[in-house]
Amino acid sequence: MSNQTNTNPTLTGAEILWATLVGEGVETVFGYPGGAILPIYDALPKFPVHHILVRHEQGAAHMADGFARASGKVGVCMATSGPGATNLVTGIATAMLDSIPMIAITAQVSSKVLGSDAFQEVDITGITLPITKHNFLVTRAEDIAPTVRLAFQIALSGRPGPVLVDITKDAQQASAPFNFEAAAPPAFRPHPMLRAESSSIQQAIELLRQSKKPLILAGHGVIQSGAEREVIAFAEHNQIPIASTLLGLGAIPTQHPLSLGMMGMHGESWVNHAIQQADLLLAFGMRFDDRVTGNLASYAQNAKKIHIEIDPSEINKNVKVDVALIGDLKEVLTLLLPSLQEKASERLQPLVPVSQPFDSSSQPGNLSSQSFDLSSRSEAERSALPTSTPWLREISAMKGDATVHDIINLPDNGHLYAAHVIHDIWREAVAAGREKETIIVTDVGQHQMWEAQYYKHDVSRSLVTSGGLGTMGFALPAAIGAQVACPDKDVWVIAGDGGFQMTAAELSTIVQEKLPINIAVINNGYLGMVRQWQENLYDKNYSASPILSPNFVKLADAHDINGAHVNLRSEVTPTVTRARTSRQPFLIEFHVEKEDFVYPMIPPGAGLHEMIRRPTKDPLLETAEDE
Repeated sequence: MSNQTNTNPTLTGAEILWATLVGEGVETVFGYPGGAILPIYDALPKFPVHHILVRHEQGAAHMADGFARASGKVGVCMATSGPGATNLVTGIATAMLDSIPMIAITAQVSSKVLGSDAFQEVDITGITLPITKHNFLVTRAEDIAPTVRLAFQIALSGRPGPVLVDITKDAQQASAPFNFEAAAPPAFRPHPMLRAESSSIQQAIELLRQSKKPLILAGHGVIQSGAEREVIAFAEHNQIPIASTLLGLGAIPTQHPLSLGMMGMHGESWVNHAIQQADLLLAFGMRFDDRVTGNLASYAQNAKKIHIEIDPSEINKNVKVDVALIGDLKEVLTLLLPSLQEKASERLQPLVPVSQPFDSSSQPGNLSSQSFDLSSRSEAERSALPTSTPWLREISAMKGDATVHDIINLPDNGHLYAAHVIHDIWREAVAAGREKETIIVTDVGQHQMWEAQYYKHDVSRSLVTSGGLGTMGFALPAAIGAQVACPDKDVWVIAGDGGFQMTAAELSTIVQEKLPINIAVINNGYLGMVRQWQENLYDKNYSASPILSPNFVKLADAHDINGAHVNLRSEVTPTVTRARTSRQPFLIEFHVEKEDFVYPMIPPGAGLHEMIRRPTKDPLLETAEDE
């Protein structure tokens, strides 16, 4: 940096970019250099930012995404113009669908040749318009700092999301005065609709009073808002069970007696039945995605619906609701909870009294992992937990019936199932006392759903996975971002043999950065979820779903990464322990049953109550038992 003693030093646009990122608290950037972005990389050594060189720009976007999900902070990635920028697109879309705060910085050809189809010119702002919260094209050095600072504000405010900043090469090379404070954007002004009206709050309370079978639907917004404590207090005060979306897992500890598990297409059967039988749904920070609702015509027909949501555009978009409380979930519940003190005396009091103010300084990602540890509560507090109301007993009966034929209850008979692998990874973490210090990063497919069913998440941000876009290849690079964000935690990749190969090149990045990431490759020789649909819906026409894979352990060895093959359940736990305790990257290839099925499953177009359940006599399991 030049002219450091001046009040407003004159810097190049490239230097201004880095100085602004440092001012915003950025310490790590994931990226890949190229011609149009070279001025930015030339200035990089002058600034205290660690750059992680990825092996593909898509990996950079997923790493920034994983960093943001694990930490609650903004993830930053960058790429050059043309193919570098377009390679970010899938990662940007992944972040957009899941409301992840991310800044993507791309380089653009010089402004004088814009629109001339210059070498590696592409209209990246036009391409990403539908998949960013906002994007910018910057053609002047003096506009870089205010644009980048505004981008951070946009990414974090309201409903989070990705923002792209495209900077021309001449803007990077030109010079301008730099003043970080003067470049600050105007104070954020929330959308005028982001205010829970008192009349709506009273309507919500009245619906709650009338309800006999209420159910909370906890989505990703619980974690994004940092509202875990408020949601649990609300649920305990009103004795309301809680169902979770895929991205909401971990917000409510699995061990909590009001936690039911995951809803939706591959959710727990008792959860889906409870939704269909409920008379009141309280949607907390979720958007009624089609994988959650099934056929809308038959969705929760007997239930009134209260929706607390920060994005007004999500209200009544998929499901018509009776009461909408628009605003940040934590803030709305803080308004709503005191009003519940007037409720009837038959309701149990919460373990966190509603008269006790909540710590509003608790930010997303900073919530203590011990906050909801039942073992830390007194015997009186534990005995006061709501466990016996007619509605809770009804759900408990449904759950007991559904778990009788659960695969997890099968004895070790020499056959290895993916569900066993995932459950045993959880059990090993618990045995080591590391369950609250472990982050699982999954790819997309059958293993993702088994992870959601069989790994018990008790801490927010302990599951990192692609929800809305369902991006295969996400896990390995996202785990790099998560490990960088949380270097003291155990990070596990759980990926299928198909998705893992999409971004396997990032093994080199793991080694280069010396990251102790554990990798579990669930190898069944198929694109598993595709094969499952083909079995169930296409008369077992396994067209293009069998996949030939390399020896993943040898692939790891080629990167100087230790590895092991596992074929028997008895080998799972000792190998997992060996990997975790090595504190070095480690890959385990689990050879699992080839034609296993994720149960339950709601067929496309069916209602939540029309689940395909595991048969009482499953031919695959019967064969295993006979042998």
